[in-house]
Amino acid sequence: MLPIAVLISGSGSNLQSIIDKIESGALQAEIKVVISNNPKAYGLERAKKHGLKRTVIEHTKFSSREDFEKRLVSEIEDAGAKVVILAGFMRILSPYFVRSFAQRILNIHPAILPSFPGLHGQKQAAQYGVKVSGCTVHFVDEKMDHGPIIIQAVVPALPEDDGNTLGERILKWEHRIYPQAISWLAEKRIEICGRKVKVKNAQPCFLGPFNEPGLVSPGLEDKFF
Repeated sequence: MLPIAVLISGSGSNLQSIIDKIESGALQAEIKVVISNNPKAYGLERAKKHGLKRTVIEHTKFSSREDFEKRLVSEIEDAGAKVVILAGFMRILSPYFVRSFAQRILNIHPAILPSFPGLHGQKQAAQYGVKVSGCTVHFVDEKMDHGPIIIQAVVPALPEDDGNTLGERILKWEHRIYPQAISWLAEKRIEICGRKVKVKNAQPCFLGPFNEPGLVSPGLEDKFF
């Protein structure tokens, strides 16, 4: 079992997708702690319903980002987690935090990186008029939305889309590719080669059905669809 800490700030829908795949047996991971910087995050209720340890560490209660992140690191290490999963955690992490868990922090971004980094990637893509958009799971490095890419899903972007409608289409695939990426990490199938990530024995792509169009690379395994 891969011991993970999940960091959230909001509704926790990606947290829920991870919980569901763990409970179904598809994902060989154990959530050691769920941490939120927002005491009102609904994701804390999700964690409670599943009997998971949950902790609130409000960044506003600390005099500096350094002190806040030292507390985060301490909480994660004390819980026994080895990998950090950012699931809608709305704080930019410093080099200190990233180095504390080097190549052991994953993030999901609602756009096809390197396009549309930062906040509201779905809205940026819709306003730009792209024909496809999607989501990206990547390792976290010291630059925002920059680390080596593990898996991406591509969906159609329609002329009538706004950030909300495009975001809903993307979110369905976020809930599939994030547990898949964590599973590959748990199975020790991931190799980082500079900016490139190799996944051992992965299919080159997965094509979604007509009623839920999407293209995923590397290929999504059936148990994560």
